[in-house]
Order: sequence, then C-alpha cells, then structure tokens
Amino acid sequence: MMEPLNSVKRTAETTGFDDSPQDRELTDRGSMDRGFIPRGNGRRKPSIFKPFQPISPTWYLALALCGFIGFLGIWSLVTYTGSVDKLFLPTPTDILQNGIRMFAEFNFLNDIFATVWRVLLGFALAAVVAVPLGILMGVYRPIEAILEPLVSFARYMPASAFIPLLILWVGIGDAEKVSVIFLGSLFSLILMVAVHVHHVRRELTEAAYTLGAKDGFVVRHVVIPAAFPEIYDTLRLVLGWAWTYVIVAELVAAKSGIGYVILQSQRMLQTADIIFGIVVIGFIGLLSDLLMKGLGSALFRWRE
Repeated sequence: MMEPLNSVKRTAETTGFDDSPQDRELTDRGSMDRGFIPRGNGRRKPSIFKPFQPISPTWYLALALCGFIGFLGIWSLVTYTGSVDKLFLPTPTDILQNGIRMFAEFNFLNDIFATVWRVLLGFALAAVVAVPLGILMGVYRPIEAILEPLVSFARYMPASAFIPLLILWVGIGDAEKVSVIFLGSLFSLILMVAVHVHHVRRELTEAAYTLGAKDGFVVRHVVIPAAFPEIYDTLRLVLGWAWTYVIVAELVAAKSGIGYVILQSQRMLQTADIIFGIVVIGFIGLLSDLLMKGLGSALFRWRE
C-alpha cells in the first residue's frame, strides 16, 4: 500500500522538488501565471453571477425586493414629477387610495373571490383531464398517434375565440368563464405532460423489466413517479396561464370578478382602478406561484 506513495517521493527527489515552502510558492506563482488559482487561504470566493451558481435564500429575497423597489422607484419618478399625465398613469398613492375605496365602498373582495374560484375550478378540471391523457400519450405510442395531431391542432386555437360559442352553449354565467379557462389550459397541458413522460429515463424501465415487473406496474410505480416532479412544474406554469384566460372571460358578459371591475373602470376612465385590479391579479398570481413552489420543494426534496 506504500508503493504509490514511495513512487511519488522518488519522483519528487528526482525532479528536485522537496515540497518546501519555497517550492510551494514557486508552484503557486506558476499556476497563477497559467490562469489557475491555487488552493489555500488565498482562494477567491465564487461570484454570485457565476453561471448556475446557487445563492442563499437571504440573497434571493434581497434581490427580489430590489427588483420591486427599482420598478416602484421608476414609476414614482415619472408620475410624481408630472412627466406623465395622471389620466394615463396615476401615482402609486392614487392607486392605493382608489384600491382602499374599492374595498370599502364597492365590495371588491367579493369580485376577487369570484375570480379566484373560477381560476381554480377551471384549472383543476383541466388538470384532471390533461394529466391522465398526457401520461397515456407519453407511454403508449398508438394513443399518441391518435391524440397528438388533434391536440396540437386545438392548441393553436385561442380560447377567447370560443367565447361566443360558449355563451351560446352554456350561457353567460360562471360555466362560460370556467370553460374558457378549461380550454385555454387543457391542450398545452396535455402535450407538456406527454413530453415529460416520454423523456423518463429508459434505464429505469429496463431495470424494472429485468426484475420481472409487468407493464402496468412499470407505468404506475416507475414512469409516473419519475415524471411527476416535471409534471408538477408544468402544472405550476399553466396555473399562471389560467389567470390570463379568466380576465379575457370576465371582460365579456360578466357581472362580477376582477375582469368585470376593470371593464367598468375603463368605461368611466378610472385608470387608477384599472391598474389596481391588474396589480391585485399580479399579487394573487405571485402568491399562488410561491405556494406551489413551496409545496413542490417539500414534496421533492431529493431533487435539490
């Protein structure tokens, strides 16, 4: 066991390198000349802007706050200085005051609840349909051949184009709004789930078959668990898309919801109310995304 070490020692003696402090200093200088950083007390700390370099939660929160503060600062600069007319872009304080008035006088909280309910229901229905279909398309090529062209064709049809038909079919109530969200989320979600399932590592399924597993067992206990983290990330992404569809749905034949409030404010030239409604949607969407991100981190700790 000592022979490799003795060989290293003999090589050092032959080259005249005895690992003295002077020799180590010369070696370090030569390494730095060639662009290498020597190990030891002088090694530089990695930069936070190094590609794919992780940062601490404290740094992440600080940088996120800087982004919001910078945006708010630019907004305040162009509005409080009078560079932009308040009719086109009110000041942050005007928007905040109008928002408080909307909650106090116009029961805006009920409109928020109505919008959130429509988004969650439409998205949940789309997920219940899309995830199983996407798994089947990703696993079985005949099912993919049957459904993939049809789903791809439907994916390019805008959900808003179905609003006149949906009003004719299901009326102007919540069913029409939920249907718009359902159609807008369904087809893209099916294809994305199918792609994630199709890209499950073949080594996993081959190992299961080698151990004697049957087809159904492989799908249930190997393919789905392996693809589920990516499927979850896809659900999180599509939930953000659902918020864009609900506003489109509520702009037509609605009697409640944030989109309805935005449309009524536009008719009265209440720009501050419009922007406040948009900001509320952004905050609710951000909150839902953070909740899903936190849940995903708890469910898939092994990925980190």
